[in-house]
Amino acid sequence: MTLLLPAAMLALSVHAQPVPVILDTDLGDDIDDTWALAMLLGVDTVDLKLVLTASDDTPTKTRLVAKILEYVGRTDIPLGTGVKTSDNAIHQAQWLGDYDLANYKGAVHQDGVQAMIDCINAATGPITLCVIGPQTNLREALRRDPGIAKKARVVSMAGSVHIGYAGKEGRMPEWNVHKDVEAARAVFAAPWEIVMAPLDINGTLVLDGPRYRAVAESKAPLARVVIENYEAWSHRPRHPADASSVLFDTTATYLCFAEACMELETVNLVIDDKGNTVPDESGRPVRCALRWKDRDAFEELLVTALTTEAP
Repeated sequence: MTLLLPAAMLALSVHAQPVPVILDTDLGDDIDDTWALAMLLGVDTVDLKLVLTASDDTPTKTRLVAKILEYVGRTDIPLGTGVKTSDNAIHQAQWLGDYDLANYKGAVHQDGVQAMIDCINAATGPITLCVIGPQTNLREALRRDPGIAKKARVVSMAGSVHIGYAGKEGRMPEWNVHKDVEAARAVFAAPWEIVMAPLDINGTLVLDGPRYRAVAESKAPLARVVIENYEAWSHRPRHPADASSVLFDTTATYLCFAEACMELETVNLVIDDKGNTVPDESGRPVRCALRWKDRDAFEELLVTALTTEAP
């Protein structure tokens, strides 16, 4: 069981059993997906059932996730390769090196979308789909089996309701929606519950000062794999030496198992052709995390999840 500092415990909801989660991630693009995966692995309130790679060169991203999970001793978690949309290079290639997927001791599903469908249908209760990249895989899953929407809920890092990137007033097209607008619309059209962490809550979320140093200096495997990847990330030179980049996706992973740190509001949204998520009375009801209640507790929980070694 992962140990939690007392203040960090305030950020957690109480669950009799860990929340079953499938992570759909474009890990290999922005580095925040790597932090988000580590956060899920570092809390005992989540049972990670499958990691599915999303967008662009998904086979290479599957190799990257496999190497990360092997590094931290979690090859019990199955992997799935999602829909490949391009041959664009990943931004953590230096850390990945020539890692051979054949070395991964866990299950690897070449058809990751089908693996996700099968996992949802095999679950004895509702399962949470944590979607922190473009939603291409979910659109394909819904095309194959629309019934999954009655057996799962979606928690996504997506959209911009009132505030855009870097805390700027006014909504903007957010990358995960803009990259595949039709997929986002398909997800909105399905009858599952949707909880969304938009730019309003995470557009300025950076770890710095003592909290960043706690992760950077930790010898815990989750912290080490995050910092190694961060330092090897091709966009690392754009960011301060003593701080993280913006950790957008960690807010969605948090919402899979807790909500106490954030204020959520149900907003009816439509998605326009540019990928804006626009409030509209005729739109789809979405529970949106729009403001912080306790950002300090959230940051402490994130640090604790990455730096505490399981006994």
